[in-house]
Amino acid sequence: MEPRNHTDVSEFLLLGLTDDPELQPFLFCLFLSMYLVTLLGNLLIILAVSSDSHLHTPMYFFLANLSFTDICLSTTTIPKMLVNIQAQNQSITYTGCLTQVYFVLTSACLENFLLAAMAYDRYVAICHPLRYTVIMSPQLRVLLILLSLFFSLAAALLQSLMVLRLSFCKDLGIPHFFCELAQVIKLACSDTLINTILIYFVASMFGGIPLSGIIFSYTQIVSSVLRMPSVGGKLKAFSICGSHLSVVSLFYGTAVGAYISSVVTDSSKKPAVASVMYVVVPQMMNPFIYNLRNRDMKGVLRKLISGMPSLL
Repeated sequence: MEPRNHTDVSEFLLLGLTDDPELQPFLFCLFLSMYLVTLLGNLLIILAVSSDSHLHTPMYFFLANLSFTDICLSTTTIPKMLVNIQAQNQSITYTGCLTQVYFVLTSACLENFLLAAMAYDRYVAICHPLRYTVIMSPQLRVLLILLSLFFSLAAALLQSLMVLRLSFCKDLGIPHFFCELAQVIKLACSDTLINTILIYFVASMFGGIPLSGIIFSYTQIVSSVLRMPSVGGKLKAFSICGSHLSVVSLFYGTAVGAYISSVVTDSSKKPAVASVMYVVVPQMMNPFIYNLRNRDMKGVLRKLISGMPSLL
């Protein structure tokens, strides 16, 4: 295939989840519903945390930031897919594709760091309860968020800038519903070795280090809980970590499942379907996980929902 310089590329094609035109209306309704549920659920969490002083704690501070990140990740990917389905047009501009790559990477990295920060918060709460308020000070919370955001923005910027050096071929179809970095790189005709190495390096650093921190935190938590004399204390400790552990399992489980699917399958569509599991599903399910398992959150949400009719 004849290589084309990146300056000559005006657009890519998002091939989506299926070529069947009869399924497009179903996909539009399905993803629109999932996006609206994601927006509503995460906005309710942010509103609940910001409006109730009882939820002004480190755990809910990180949870509100996680909800905002989930909204950003979903907004970066799903609306463009819906517009393309509605317009029956698969194109996305070169600039739009790179922008999508940048914000998807930023949101994914930031989610990793936030989950690690939440695990550390649970570790301090259970293993060092008497020093909890001192260790998890407002200054530390803000510092963790700022550092997470800085490293996420820097990693995403580096990856996006490295795409600018690539030349692309005539075939510009991306077998996904969004511009996934690995799929964009596969379309390049120039040497992509540096880009591939950088992907694995960033994934191991910005995915592996937070995951290692989560595993270490929960190792210490389990060890501390097992030493507790009362059964009630053990159950309370595990219930405190239950929601976060469920979210962690969902996020990393779906991401690993999508990666394995992309490696073992020969189909170009199956990785795209698998990517839905880590780009869409966790962001939609996180509010339900925290609301269903958290008594304080459910109480605040009831007050908010019951007060809405009087505000209208």
